[in-house]
Amino acid sequence: MQENDQENFKRELGLLDGTMLVVGSMIGSGIFIVSADIARQVGSAGWLTLIWLISGLITIIAAVSYGELSAMFPKAGGQYVYLKEAYNKLIAFLYGWSFFAVIQTGTIAAVGVAFSKFAAYLYEPFSDENILYELGSFKLNAAQLVSIFTIILLSYINSRGVKDGKILQTVLTIIKILSLLGLVVFGLTLGAKASIWEANWADGWITRTFDKDSGSWLPISGTALISGISAAMVGSLFSSDAWNGVTFIAGEIKNPKRNVGLSLFLGTFIVTIIYVLTNIMYLAVVPFDEIATAKSDRVAVVAAQYIFGNIGTLIIAIMIMISTFACNNGLIMAGARVYYTMAKDGLFFKKAAVLNKSSVPAWALWAQCIWASALCLTGKYGDLLDFVIIIVLIFYILTIYGIFILRKKMPDVERPYRAFGYPFLPMLYIITATAICISLLITKFSTCGWGVLIMLTGIPVYYLTKPKE
Repeated sequence: MQENDQENFKRELGLLDGTMLVVGSMIGSGIFIVSADIARQVGSAGWLTLIWLISGLITIIAAVSYGELSAMFPKAGGQYVYLKEAYNKLIAFLYGWSFFAVIQTGTIAAVGVAFSKFAAYLYEPFSDENILYELGSFKLNAAQLVSIFTIILLSYINSRGVKDGKILQTVLTIIKILSLLGLVVFGLTLGAKASIWEANWADGWITRTFDKDSGSWLPISGTALISGISAAMVGSLFSSDAWNGVTFIAGEIKNPKRNVGLSLFLGTFIVTIIYVLTNIMYLAVVPFDEIATAKSDRVAVVAAQYIFGNIGTLIIAIMIMISTFACNNGLIMAGARVYYTMAKDGLFFKKAAVLNKSSVPAWALWAQCIWASALCLTGKYGDLLDFVIIIVLIFYILTIYGIFILRKKMPDVERPYRAFGYPFLPMLYIITATAICISLLITKFSTCGWGVLIMLTGIPVYYLTKPKE
């Protein structure tokens, strides 16, 4: 990217804004829902806590490794730029292609749908059971329209300049952190029962899986345990994802060489602590079997009913609506910057490279909005998690391996910040994430396989659309 292009972006985001973007993009609906599925896969309090902890540590290792790259290339586009510098334009394009086709838009759609799910608590007609239109096998429901409306609204707010999006992000994220911590504190002081805590930890490290058909627990070990753990980690890793969004908007961050890396570390660290504490609260308030069998996996709702009685459901619904709204604001703001940078390289629609009078890539915002809205209509957002997480992990592995490549390729480039624990921690991340990917491809091929296929279809697209050198 030429330096003068960079000047068109306004550097209006400080360290607090960057950190709040990381936290706000990471905390969506996952922490309120995912623990139920993890509980069913691994079957004990110790393993439930450990999986959240491992996911958090893996995420922090990845984030502090990215710090080196973000300080070397403090431009808009983040991960796309790192992949282009470490490998080539094809790998960078495949990332951008997957990012637009599935990663960012799929996540925006899934989070939008989670918002509408909980909005239906406050106003029943917003429910996904309220079918408005049918054509063959296609059914349009109210929840889909609500999620599309929120995506359009947030795209509009962000098209008016980074300042509006930034204020909304920081305010909502602070409310979100305080309300989650409030839930933990109230849970541990008002709702906690020693008898429940002791019962949950009595066989805290026994591994078993919940069989939905028979409604009973079955012991697991060996290969079944490994596949159970990797399946359980899809949810916790998805809940811990989107932390890299701050690298995409590096062009709008003040002192990016320092602040991008620092906000990556602070954001992932804050979220990991909140997630582990929330799960400890669940285990102190809700019997383990009820965590595993929570209706629609809404563990937080069950916990809130134990803590606050019937009004707990409403409290959680409002919290999740704020949480998912802020999460999507961060995702929408960050995503458009990747298409902008790709378009500058001639690898995306030319119009995506144009900034509007508010210095924002508005065309890219609206293109992202239209495709994410279309994904809301598929109704298969449950599969979106598997779709997204496998591609996300593949590109995280490639990006972090890029640190090793760039140390050889560009030994003399200024590195204001160096990857923490290099080479051991980055390599530990690569090995762990690769093992999870292989396990996912074996155990969830029907959904993860599609994710990989979508990524690979980018190869012919690249060669067909590549500008002639």
